[in-house]
Amino acid sequence: MTVPSHSVPALRSEFGSAIGRHFVSSDQTVVFIERDRSHDVLAWLKDVPGQEFNYLTDVTAVDYRDPERPLEVVYQLRSLGRREDLRVKVALDKRGPLELRSVYDLWHGADWLEREVYDMFGVTFVGHPDLRRILMWETYAEGYPLRKDFPLRGHFSRAEQTRQALAANPEAHYSLEELSIADEYAELPKDMQERLGRGERGFLK
Repeated sequence: MTVPSHSVPALRSEFGSAIGRHFVSSDQTVVFIERDRSHDVLAWLKDVPGQEFNYLTDVTAVDYRDPERPLEVVYQLRSLGRREDLRVKVALDKRGPLELRSVYDLWHGADWLEREVYDMFGVTFVGHPDLRRILMWETYAEGYPLRKDFPLRGHFSRAEQTRQALAANPEAHYSLEELSIADEYAELPKDMQERLGRGERGFLK
């Protein structure tokens, strides 16, 4: 039997009842923490000597078919110096607000990871500097595709989905810097050049 990470008793000593159950899966420790203390716990795991989980490998979420079972936000952490991994989970009641404090201030790599969880599962990360959809277009109105209550074919008809997709103007929601478009502007279709020109006249002069 694999021994749980030494981080678990240290967490319980520091945060008491804010640390929930834990178990070992595939040689990796998984520990649940309370939502209201999630940022404090994650900051402690990142900065305290002997923990130093200085690399945020991933942020994702898990939804289950049981409507009574909470949605779980998952933080995959790694200590590069100690070569140790730790999986931290926060359970969110689907009947309440799906909100968590952003960890962008701890790991800037959380930027697009949190945006993906927001886009696919509907979790709002409070304090994120630029929380908007990243895979679906900004005006996408069918909900959150990785939630278990999301219909296989979506909420809208195929005809309506096609109409909305064709009407979308995704490049309008990104800056020229994000699109790395400056060096390739001349190769863009003329209609896209015109739309970008209307929104970025100062850049194009």
